[in-house]
Amino acid sequence: MIASSVLMTTFVSCIVAFLLCGVPFGLIIASIAGHVDIRSVGSGNIGTTNVGREVGKGAAAATLLCDAGKGFVATLLASWLIGTYGAGGATAMVQPTGAWGWTLATVYLCCICGHVFSPFLGFHGGKGIAVGFGAALGFMWPVAIGMLVVFLLVALPTRYVSLASVSAAFSLPLLGLFVYHPEPSFLVPLAVVACIVIWAHRSNIRKLRNHEEKRFSFHHDTQEA
Repeated sequence: MIASSVLMTTFVSCIVAFLLCGVPFGLIIASIAGHVDIRSVGSGNIGTTNVGREVGKGAAAATLLCDAGKGFVATLLASWLIGTYGAGGATAMVQPTGAWGWTLATVYLCCICGHVFSPFLGFHGGKGIAVGFGAALGFMWPVAIGMLVVFLLVALPTRYVSLASVSAAFSLPLLGLFVYHPEPSFLVPLAVVACIVIWAHRSNIRKLRNHEEKRFSFHHDTQEA
């Protein structure tokens, strides 16, 4: 029987993760660094790629760090909260191979939902790759590294960030299965995350299919020679 304390701490962790990961750092950073509303330029997306194209390398790096960082903090905090107070110190129980591994997987799903459906932007947001990577680092780092490898293997030769992102998302549940051989309850949230991220890239997929997608390049201005 699932302890009520596990359910309660998981619920609290999910709310915190959704709100924290909903903070639109790309919008904030682009506004400060480039004095632009990133939603009104380029692809209109608040993520690292559009910030890099429309503002520059520094803003892109800050956006990537903040988006990945908020995911990392959310799942790391949830791991401590659920393990310490929910599971009574039995932290192994809430890890991916534990009986309650689904708790952190569910928090992970809330991280991505918070970013893609930001409550601070009318339930619109980014596309979930950076926050997904950071959040994975917080509780299943081998899977996070695997996703990064997949991303780089596609992005470096093609310079299609969207294609690399979709590939990394598709690999997520497969990597989770390969690395941990977990219970289905752990894999289901990962599969939902993959679907959400791929759905968020639907316009990019259409452009890729029609050979209209732009390859990635940084914005160049007088301060970036």
